[in-house]
Amino acid sequence: MATAAEEALLTGLLVGEGHFGGDGRQPQVTLRMHLRHEDLFRWIDRTFPGGRLYGPYHHGGRDYFQWMARGRFLRDDLFPLLVRWLTPELDGYSFGRFREMCERYGIGGATDDGGAAPEAGAAPPQGEPQGRPSGTTRGPLPASLDAIFAGLRGALPDGAS
Repeated sequence: MATAAEEALLTGLLVGEGHFGGDGRQPQVTLRMHLRHEDLFRWIDRTFPGGRLYGPYHHGGRDYFQWMARGRFLRDDLFPLLVRWLTPELDGYSFGRFREMCERYGIGGATDDGGAAPEAGAAPPQGEPQGRPSGTTRGPLPASLDAIFAGLRGALPDGAS
């Protein structure tokens, strides 16, 4: 099971480099990056084993790996993780793409139990774990991420940033 820090890191990668969409039949979340990030992709594959790692690809002058989340893993594992961490305050554009994907493909109970896709500022669906520790805020970064980054900054050698 992934730690909160690992979940937050994956969320950040998906916000910065990922794509929330689908192929017309099923939703998918895709992360594609250059081969130089192979170690990171291998970590994702080990830490979130429900996704699939593809590559390396060499196409059109580009060299890359691609990680994809679909099916049961996307609905049962990645969706609740993103509901916990991806907020409009963190990144409005990515949150909007995530929400559009959820609405289009009925993720989050939109077709199963009459619920709806995540709304801006909404709590996770009934029965989903609340990923944020009590006392955290909904500012630009969840307080738990602030603590993670503060810990990382504290681990840097003096003068490094």
